[in-house]
Amino acid sequence: MSPLRDLRDRIDEVNEQILDLLSARGEIVLEIARDKGVRGLDGYDPSREERMLAELTSDLRGPFAAAQIRDVFRTIFRISLELQDVEHQAGLHVRRRDLVPEGGILVGAVPVGGPEPVLFAGPCSVETPEQMDAVGAYLAAMPGLVVLRAGAFKPRTNPASFQGLREKGLRILKDTADRHGLATVTEVLDVATLPIVAEHTDMLQIGARNMYNTELLKAVSRLDKPVLLKRGFMATIQEWLLSAEYILSGGNESVVLCERGIRTFEPSTRNTFDVAAIPLMKGETSLPVIADVSHALGRKDLLLPCSRAALAAGADGLMIETHPTPDQALSDGFQQLDLSDFGELVQQLGWSVGDAGTGGRFPAEPLVRAGRKLS
Repeated sequence: MSPLRDLRDRIDEVNEQILDLLSARGEIVLEIARDKGVRGLDGYDPSREERMLAELTSDLRGPFAAAQIRDVFRTIFRISLELQDVEHQAGLHVRRRDLVPEGGILVGAVPVGGPEPVLFAGPCSVETPEQMDAVGAYLAAMPGLVVLRAGAFKPRTNPASFQGLREKGLRILKDTADRHGLATVTEVLDVATLPIVAEHTDMLQIGARNMYNTELLKAVSRLDKPVLLKRGFMATIQEWLLSAEYILSGGNESVVLCERGIRTFEPSTRNTFDVAAIPLMKGETSLPVIADVSHALGRKDLLLPCSRAALAAGADGLMIETHPTPDQALSDGFQQLDLSDFGELVQQLGWSVGDAGTGGRFPAEPLVRAGRKLS
């Protein structure tokens, strides 16, 4: 055998030994991660990493310089952390494929995540009994699955803006829903008001501002009440998933996710509607995903094409704001459709032709009145 061939054979043997040692190291890393998980400790310890590097380079043997040894072991440390993350992700509640009962998550009597898409509709804010009664009566007469949405506690950017009717608004919302046989969803802002909000609605909405409010997420996780979790303005898909994990890990598995647009540099719409997030999230979790096209766009003229896009991307429902007199609305009147235009939009989406074979999920032929455009 030639010296070169002999040396190459020895390299192959060393490679096998290194591979065995890396595999053994990986198993130990996972054991450490599991132990830390039980103790509630962070998996990454940068000070421990620096100590190991210092020890490895303090007494060098062989041809490698200290910088090269550091580079090699930094790579080993990085892929070890990735190994921990893969196992951690696989163990998340949100990754389970059996989260949604057959037929969907019930909001009142309305199944979300079943074969039919659900329409979450209503005004931005509860304002008067008359306003809510007009919307409730209109929605109750519509075909398909409908949930009444309206805010009683309103988080506003400007402190001088209308903040909602609070407890009075909750009572009006519940009275309207009871009178017209509708399920409801409304936003809860904090742990202090959670009990009264939960008492008056069928579904609790965690808004974009509160997606990171871990105490509120933990509080709703302890309730037997479905939760609509909106994506934060700047939240990544992973952060959104982990926000849902807070609720699921606390025992509440009735979670519906809501894409409502993210903040980017583009000012043409209120937010940037991330339609790709819908199939992305449906690939990451079995939880239902809906789209709040009103908040994503802030424009009435784009609601129809973007609603179609959301449904075509696999959304389990849409959230669309409607108001009897949007020009008189106390909040976000610019993005709310009046009842007539709302009804036309829903008709153009094919909501009423579910029995004709579309299942309500994809639009049938557009039903557009001659010369009329939603505005």
